[in-house]
Amino acid sequence: MARPYRIFLVRHLKTTANAQKIYCGWTDSGLVSLEGEAIEFPVAVQQVVGSDLIRTRQTAAIYFPQIDFTADPRWRECNFGDFEEQTYDQLKNDPDYRNWLDDSWNTPPRNGETLQQVKSRVLDALAELPNEAVVVTHGGVIRVVLDTFTQDQRSYWEWDVTNGSIWQLEWASENEFKEGKPCTSLSEVPITAKRIM
Repeated sequence: MARPYRIFLVRHLKTTANAQKIYCGWTDSGLVSLEGEAIEFPVAVQQVVGSDLIRTRQTAAIYFPQIDFTADPRWRECNFGDFEEQTYDQLKNDPDYRNWLDDSWNTPPRNGETLQQVKSRVLDALAELPNEAVVVTHGGVIRVVLDTFTQDQRSYWEWDVTNGSIWQLEWASENEFKEGKPCTSLSEVPITAKRIM
């Protein structure tokens, strides 16, 4: 019988940019706090991969302090181009911004990338993951994966992917995953601190 295939996606913890509600794609914003605890995990974690930006590295160091981290720029957040480090209030009257909000999959922010471009690079990275891989990445990237592999009718912007949250996607087999079929199970993993013996 085929072994189930699972991936775990972790959104980085809260950053200074998140606290200020500004768009932060490729800008290297650090975490609000480097305090935190290692976490219990549903599988034995051998390696953690993720975005090369500092906020994901810092989160991986807090959640998985004893595990090697492999950085891969394909796991970066969307490049928001000229909208980087700006707020909704600063951008709301910009017609290019309104066009991007209306069709983010096909319309890029000025000098940025579309969600379709994000999806392309993320799927390339995803295809290389071993079973039960753990990826520390960004809210937008996780939403793209959820949009691609779940049968949920929520739109990209409707997914509530909070800072520090962990998402588990499972397929009946690796073949089903490789064929791009919808996952058979989706859950948000509860976070509990690791008990020190």
